Amino acid sequence: MTVTSAGAPTGASATAGTGADASVAPPRPYQSYTYAYPHKTAYRPLAPQPRLADLWAGESRQALSLYLHIPFCEIRCGFCNLFTRIGAPDGLTGRYLDAVQRQAAAVREALGDAEPPRFANAAFGGGTPTYLEAAELARLCDIAERETGVDLRAVPLSVEASPSTATADRLAVLAERGTTRLSLGVQSFVEEESRAAVRPQRRAEVESALARIREAAVPVLNIDLIYGIDGQTAVSWRYSLDAALAWRPEEIYLYPLYIRPLTGLGRHTDARAADREWDELRLRRYREGRDHLLSNGYEQVSMRMFRRTDAPPQGPDDYACQTDGMIGLGCGARSYTSRLHYSFDYAVSMREIRGIIDDYTATEDFSRALHGRWVDEDEARRRHLLQSLLQAAGLPVTDYRLRFGAEPYDDFPAELDTLAARGWLDGTRPGLLRLSPEGLAHSDAIGPEFFSPAVRAAMAAYETK
Repeated sequence: MTVTSAGAPTGASATAGTGADASVAPPRPYQSYTYAYPHKTAYRPLAPQPRLADLWAGESRQALSLYLHIPFCEIRCGFCNLFTRIGAPDGLTGRYLDAVQRQAAAVREALGDAEPPRFANAAFGGGTPTYLEAAELARLCDIAERETGVDLRAVPLSVEASPSTATADRLAVLAERGTTRLSLGVQSFVEEESRAAVRPQRRAEVESALARIREAAVPVLNIDLIYGIDGQTAVSWRYSLDAALAWRPEEIYLYPLYIRPLTGLGRHTDARAADREWDELRLRRYREGRDHLLSNGYEQVSMRMFRRTDAPPQGPDDYACQTDGMIGLGCGARSYTSRLHYSFDYAVSMREIRGIIDDYTATEDFSRALHGRWVDEDEARRRHLLQSLLQAAGLPVTDYRLRFGAEPYDDFPAELDTLAARGWLDGTRPGLLRLSPEGLAHSDAIGPEFFSPAVRAAMAAYETK
């Protein structure tokens, strides 16, 4: 069986858009995390390479999102297929920040001065942004503010971190520069499970990092946990959940374990990747985790995201990266205009990633988009539906009608009828297209069913490298 880098078996969504009989067995629940559409594996080299000034001409600058990507980690977790490399020898982080500054200046020039850009939110992701030393993090903030014009203290700013890099000096910089949310990748509070996921860490190190984050007084703490790890049981899963809850984090993300090509876990043949029993085990862990968080004062925002009901508001939710007007800086970042999604090349293997980072740091001219995918009207409708439907709040039909002059059921009758027949739609609120609890549980199967045939074909043809 061929597996795409997105984690979806080729052909797993073959019924999408075909009016398939809903009486057949439902698709496997864990196919692809649809956090962005079209997926980056559907991007291709652009020819000709459009000028950024032309791409952003006519685009609104009133509510832009800024994302800065830092592609460095101290280790590569066994489940990770993100664009990141281990370590940064020979001053690479400095050269990388030099390139980010050149890119930021080029983007700001492309935006022009006719309508000064206004930002609604910002995020530093990776990789591990806190791999950078404190002085380098301060420089990253300077680049964001001086080159793009964003006021980091005036907008929600989210930053990702790992326990070993959440040091007091780094956290002090981030807090002083306006960070409102710090996301810590813990994955498990059980050391044996951490080793099984190829993320070795000591429980004491994790607890110390959490204490430092609380001392830094960042308003929102998020803790990431993973279910489906080899050896994990209902008891050990509850143990990790309770260990996280002890810190009263404002947010908790629950991620299913995926085994993807070219990752640490994916280098070895693992029968679980094609095992429906493993699917059912992950579904059980998901439901246990969901129910436990709901009973402890959290509300569900999406399949993965749970927010404490008394947590301070953070502006747009975690799907804001799906909206138009995204400026991505760094070699693993995506940028979105209403017509084109673009980025630098994508890879998973260490050798390929190192080469792309080296090419990025050597780039002087950032005035053109290199890789991407044009977004036509049909793709825009799919994207809008997905970014809303996969959230617990759902899609107000009037919002879709106002933007596209059509009804969701007119555009996607077969797909929505299939979801309804499976019991994955909540029909209790007229005018709101919303997933049922079981529909949310199957979000990673629902997303791919709305992919267009062209996008599915491009993803299937992509050669993971």
